[in-house]
Amino acid sequence: MPVPSPFVIVLTATEETELLARARNGRTEHRDRVRARIVLAAAAGDSNAAIAAELRLCVDTVRRWRRRFLAGRLEGLADRPRSGRPRRFTAVQVAAITALACTLPAETGIPLSRWSSTELATEAITRGVVKTISASTVRRWLARAAIKPWQHHSWIFPRDPDFETKAARVLDLYARTWEGTELGPDDYVISADEKSQLQALQRRHPGRPAGPGRTRQVEFEYRRGGTLAYFAAYDVHHAQVIGTIAPKTGIEPFTELVAKVMTSEPYASARRVFWIVDNGSSHAGQASVDRMTAAWPTATLVHLPIHASWLNQVEIYFSVLQRKAISPVDFPISTPSPSASWPSKIATTPARHRSTGPSAAPISEHCSTAWAHLSRPPRSRPPHDPRRTNEPNH
Repeated sequence: MPVPSPFVIVLTATEETELLARARNGRTEHRDRVRARIVLAAAAGDSNAAIAAELRLCVDTVRRWRRRFLAGRLEGLADRPRSGRPRRFTAVQVAAITALACTLPAETGIPLSRWSSTELATEAITRGVVKTISASTVRRWLARAAIKPWQHHSWIFPRDPDFETKAARVLDLYARTWEGTELGPDDYVISADEKSQLQALQRRHPGRPAGPGRTRQVEFEYRRGGTLAYFAAYDVHHAQVIGTIAPKTGIEPFTELVAKVMTSEPYASARRVFWIVDNGSSHAGQASVDRMTAAWPTATLVHLPIHASWLNQVEIYFSVLQRKAISPVDFPISTPSPSASWPSKIATTPARHRSTGPSAAPISEHCSTAWAHLSRPPRSRPPHDPRRTNEPNH
């Protein structure tokens, strides 16, 4: 007859619920599930030998967890702290390798811009910091360190002494104010810029639409059709976009954009038209202001601070255009010269973004560029010729 254990377990309702959850949950760790079953069987009155036979465990294992639960209840079923393997590296060695990772390899005569874990381990052994160390150990140390030398953030030192003054003028124009006076109904604010080096690419094979459990697929290989520059003028308070395309950026294509806007209504008969631009080469410096004033007396060119293109609201439009009309790049190419073929594909497409001005009107777009097509005509797939065995069958 089995000898009853002197360690009698009586469970509370809360403990029983928790132990049953651990024993029945398939996501519970195996060791926690076994310990819970030992305690439940002990609370049911089973002997240590019967529990060991049922769970295929050693009797000493059952005896241990019965005693630990009785002493510490649910907390007693957790593993106790262990000393683990003795440290192989001192804190000084860890600090020395971390300091080495924070130095540039070029400072030690190594023609590299950054260290890898393997190179750091080799360099530490070469310098005698440690006798031997693995790259994975170095990687773990650096992952735990507060300083992570392989990460960096780009920044630009503000070098425009009139940054606040210039930015305030632009922000006032967005709020329909100029030099402390509210703009009138026949005053307009244009945010203009160019999007350069737009690649005209045509995928060699049609893409595949997304399906259940399948992401949309886009062919990797493509044909090049050259590059274009897209100039856009965005009416901040009326949500109108007027655009032109050119083979490249420069003063001449920007002048064409200005002429296209200033000769169309309502800007041709406006009292004042304010043009907000950055300091790009197409419209930089006082010379650009003089050209604008001489050609269009009602137009005023307002420059953003240096390195402050993010204040230009047309950049929001360019972002929408890139995400919703250009990406992924796949356009039919009819001739080798995109600048000659694409203007024939001009269409008027409703824009989907909002105006930030107080008198926003329904948005319509007059972008004379093929990039503005939000829907492209599907290209038919050529029939597969079984005789052309060297061509992949898509």
